[in-house]
Amino acid sequence: MSNLQEKEILSFIQEKQYASVEEISNTLYISPSTVRRKLTRLQDKGLITRTRGGAKMNDSSNFLPSFSFRTHQNSFEKKKIALTATKLIKNGDVIFLDASTSAFFIAEYLSGFKDIKVITNGIDTLSLLAKNGINAYSTGGNIIKSNSSVLGGEHAISMIEKFHADIAFFSVASITRDGKLYDIFEEENPPRIAMLKNATRKVFLSDSTKFGKISPYFTCTTRDIDYIVTDKPITEMFNDIPLPEIVY
Repeated sequence: MSNLQEKEILSFIQEKQYASVEEISNTLYISPSTVRRKLTRLQDKGLITRTRGGAKMNDSSNFLPSFSFRTHQNSFEKKKIALTATKLIKNGDVIFLDASTSAFFIAEYLSGFKDIKVITNGIDTLSLLAKNGINAYSTGGNIIKSNSSVLGGEHAISMIEKFHADIAFFSVASITRDGKLYDIFEEENPPRIAMLKNATRKVFLSDSTKFGKISPYFTCTTRDIDYIVTDKPITEMFNDIPLPEIVY
């Protein structure tokens, strides 16, 4: 219940950008004292900023969101996408998972597969795989300064290149109408690109909020991937371009 309340409050503030304690309490049927306590916890996680009488979303143009922040963003959609994406996995597969929160949610659903191997540069993802008893390999490398939940650098890329995966799951921050994929973390791109280069099938995981947007760092195009797994039909969001198979 505690985490559910926090997610509900965060989603409400995310929609409004600012909300008062009274507004949150009346809308979500949570007592004002509980709302204040949850707002303090969300602020401690770096997700919001408390203001007099309420809270506001942190300005995404002024900071790079933490892994914790992104796991809370559209978490229901990401879990749905992850569960759908696992239908592309077969027993015995070698799998790349990048350090995105979308790939993290896939790690929650892998315990039912036999003889799979997972290679990831996501620190939180690696911990979850170990907890679930999955045969997992860390890419190693250095912790990326802009995102302390990610391993990168030459050592990580060298480790990735030692494997050939049957399937690579990845996500980025945005995808344009002409099919170009971009991310907000520059240092996350080289390991991700190495995974795509060394995988037979490439699967882009994305909730529909990422479509029609652009971020600073180019990753690849829709011509470079085999599937897009998303939460609802998105064909109309693109210009008239060839698209990979879309699964939702």
